[in-house]
Amino acid sequence: MSEGAAARRVVVVDYGAGNLRSVEKALLRLGHAPLVTADPAAIAAAEALVLPGVGAAADTMRSLNALGLADALRAYVRSGRPFLGVCMGLQALLSGSEEGGWQPCLDIVPGRVCRLPGGLKVPHMGWNTVRQQQAHPFFDGIPDGAYFYFVHSYYVVPDAPAVIAGTTDYGVTFPSVVIQDNVIGTQFHPEKSGELGLRLYDNFVRLCASSRPSAALSGR
Repeated sequence: MSEGAAARRVVVVDYGAGNLRSVEKALLRLGHAPLVTADPAAIAAAEALVLPGVGAAADTMRSLNALGLADALRAYVRSGRPFLGVCMGLQALLSGSEEGGWQPCLDIVPGRVCRLPGGLKVPHMGWNTVRQQQAHPFFDGIPDGAYFYFVHSYYVVPDAPAVIAGTTDYGVTFPSVVIQDNVIGTQFHPEKSGELGLRLYDNFVRLCASSRPSAALSGR
């Protein structure tokens, strides 16, 4: 595959997220030559899409809406092609967040985003384990209970327990990996999680090889 073709294949959404370049560098290290863009047309043409994120839900949704990306992301997900949301990129997929009162989000994964319980050091920052709750190609080569790097103050609570693919304990047991058909989300940062984090990005991109992405990603 040519470098230009690879760039069109993997797209990283640029809406001003602070971890954008870290995600780009991780994919480059794997040889995937991502296209980093805020162009809705490029998102529509992507074969695999990564939505990175750090910061507040309100700022994230404000940026996505102002750039015309919210509807583009919803349309992309409906197409059945692979989608990966990282940290805030996962939280933005839910119906809404309790952060700042109530912030409507993309409503791709029904559910809400809740603050970590009181009495804990917040944000939850550092290495923690992920217990796999279902078999899925995203976890290929990843040991159950492997450590990944977290930085967050909120966590997702999907309406459907069946979409919870990984869990982590920090005062509460929360979903750290969500998989809903062609949509994957991680509460942790694979790009900050060493070789196993890189393996997750590689596994995600390899899912593009399927001629029927929604079937390949359903894990069912």
